[in-house]
Amino acid sequence: MQTGSALLQVLVSGIGTGAVYALVALGFNVVFKSTGAMNFAQGEWVVMGGMITALLIGTFSGIGLAVVAAVVLVGVVGLLSERLVVRPLRRPDALVITLVTIGLSILTRSLIMLVLGKKPVGYAGFSGNTTLSLGGVSIQAQTLWIIAITLAFLAVMHAFFERSMLGKALRAAAADREAASIVGVNVQGTILVSFGIAALAGALAGAIVTPLTLASYDQGAMFGFKGFSAAMLGGVGSLPGAVVGGLALGLLEAFGSFYISSDFKDAIAFAVLLLILFARPSGLLGRADIVKV
Repeated sequence: MQTGSALLQVLVSGIGTGAVYALVALGFNVVFKSTGAMNFAQGEWVVMGGMITALLIGTFSGIGLAVVAAVVLVGVVGLLSERLVVRPLRRPDALVITLVTIGLSILTRSLIMLVLGKKPVGYAGFSGNTTLSLGGVSIQAQTLWIIAITLAFLAVMHAFFERSMLGKALRAAAADREAASIVGVNVQGTILVSFGIAALAGALAGAIVTPLTLASYDQGAMFGFKGFSAAMLGGVGSLPGAVVGGLALGLLEAFGSFYISSDFKDAIAFAVLLLILFARPSGLLGRADIVKV
């Protein structure tokens, strides 16, 4: 394979992986915007989306229906998680919610293992195992599906936050919870919706990446860490930052594996997180908070 073709293939692969990370990071950022907390159950919702989709393939006539059903089911799990675990907290500050979501992730992982099983599952993908050859570059059709579906979901989310009344209410509550409450915004309701959106994004990421990686109950922690790293890289709390951070992390992993070694693929995320925490804690698109004392 020629060097130019190899680089193009690595680029497409990195964008596909980054698109998945962007969806996971979006879930982190939506919850952070509404609560100021990190939802570490996000990775488990990715696993649930993938495993449920794989298990529903035989039930529905088309893969698309199985994906939609799985995403909706995990979305309901996200809503129930907020309603049953987060809302009852007496002092729901950011630190307490973050610690609670760590416990929620452990509980969810155990339930996935008990209900869905320990065996890795997968399916052939939206176009089967088709591999396309474009200009001497071999690209898996599922990678293109990942990129297209992620772009479509991000476009829907942009329209939701910019044009719908509920989306505007979420933005208002994220900007100033007290002021939003005064003008009639149901702040607690916006938190519920944010958990639902986060679960939808995570489940969609799991459903579209499973044909390439398989889904197993113990993958949630790594998916969660990659999404968290992408959110930090792009700017925690910034929805465009989730996209930028996810794509940047995916490309760094792809080119790092190509030029160095695939053995260091996961280590790259750790290195990126450490560099961002030291050099620019607010991320690429985030803004540093200014506090007067």
